[in-house]
Amino acid sequence: MPASVLTCPRILVAGLGGGSGKTIVSLGLARAFTEHGLSVQAFKKGPDYIDAKWLSLASRSDTTNLDPFLLSSDALRNLFWSRARGADLALLEGNRGLYDGKDVEGSCSSAELAKLLNCPVIVVADCTKVTRTMAAIILGLTAFDPLVDIRGVVLNRTAGCRHQNILRDSIEKYTDVKVLGILPKLAENPIPERHMGLISDAEHERDPFAAIAGCLRDNADLDACLAIARSAPAFHGELASLYPTASAGKSVRIGVARDAALWFYYQENFEALRHAGAELVEFSLLEDSAVPDVDAVYMGGGFPETLAQGLAANAAMRESVRGLVHAGMPFYAECGGLMYLSRELLYGGVCYPMSGVFPLTTKVFEKPQGHGYMSSVVSAPNPFYVGSTRLTGHEFHYSRCIDIENVSSFVFKVERGQGMAKGCDGVLFRNCLAGYTHMHALGNPSWAGNFAAAARVYRDARLAGHLCPDIRL
Repeated sequence: MPASVLTCPRILVAGLGGGSGKTIVSLGLARAFTEHGLSVQAFKKGPDYIDAKWLSLASRSDTTNLDPFLLSSDALRNLFWSRARGADLALLEGNRGLYDGKDVEGSCSSAELAKLLNCPVIVVADCTKVTRTMAAIILGLTAFDPLVDIRGVVLNRTAGCRHQNILRDSIEKYTDVKVLGILPKLAENPIPERHMGLISDAEHERDPFAAIAGCLRDNADLDACLAIARSAPAFHGELASLYPTASAGKSVRIGVARDAALWFYYQENFEALRHAGAELVEFSLLEDSAVPDVDAVYMGGGFPETLAQGLAANAAMRESVRGLVHAGMPFYAECGGLMYLSRELLYGGVCYPMSGVFPLTTKVFEKPQGHGYMSSVVSAPNPFYVGSTRLTGHEFHYSRCIDIENVSSFVFKVERGQGMAKGCDGVLFRNCLAGYTHMHALGNPSWAGNFAAAARVYRDARLAGHLCPDIRL
């Protein structure tokens, strides 16, 4: 594509660490500016699905994840500008602390993303039991990497007027960073948390955004925040197509299991499948009695454990899934999808029957069994990846397969991460591949085309009245 000059007001909301309050501030800004009539395009730094979903609701836009580990710098830049152009404001929520990355150099940190996108930064600081020391912390943030454009700070969880005055006066005396807001301690978290972070919107009955936006309007300078966003420089350069390869072959129908049990999906994965020639057909493992008339199925992650009773009660769907897998229909499943495809799920002392595709029992524990980035090498033939392909992804699961000895071989050799067993992930039966790895299509560009091609093999075999063969790349 030709060189472009693109502009979009933008800010990145970062924290001193996890739990600083950056999500509440991001949600409040997103809803407040949206209610003011601005078109807000929200982004979530990192692989998190749950915060991204809340940002989508707050901004009334589809939030895009930007992750420097899953995607190259060029892909990140292309993805950001493809979504941001035309918006009145691009609002990015960071993750963890501003400079926290995967190594001592801070690789993949929110700070590195801010530099890549020339994005001004607003820091959210938890001020519990801190006064003048906060000025030293803010001064340290600005000195640590002068290329990070820290323009303001929102002071969170402040105790009262005296506490607030000392904080503001100290920061303004010793630093050049503007205090943009001073938030009081909230009586309760408007979005409660549980073992995987914030609970999902599907399980939260009331709309919390009016109160959050009101808190920001009452206690922060929104005009100053917007002025900082509008000071972000234009982008000069070339943008490549997100999906450069042309789709091959006739269109196919790929079912997407999407409901309150499974809903962890990246929009770009859907777009990549559509670009590869797939029509996506959503269905529910909880409400529908059978998989619809499709040529393949995609199962993402989610919270199957909290809805295990409903999944187990829908015996017709479990039988439909099992029968189609045995017939050779391609299935691709991530984390929660693996749990559903297993024989049974143990949660809270109760054993729930699942679809029984794999002879595995997944048990949910109180602590994470795998959490972080993953990198793997494809070590066995399968329908979705060519052998020796390097696969990037992430995992966050409290469940574990407790009878892994029933698996004779794995598809992925894990070099970073936990997976299903130390150093292994991905189980295969017929054309059904399931594991704990969550994958982003823009970081693994062959996936969508191979998925659609496998669906065509199944469709053609079915139309010819033949049993679909095992598809192996």
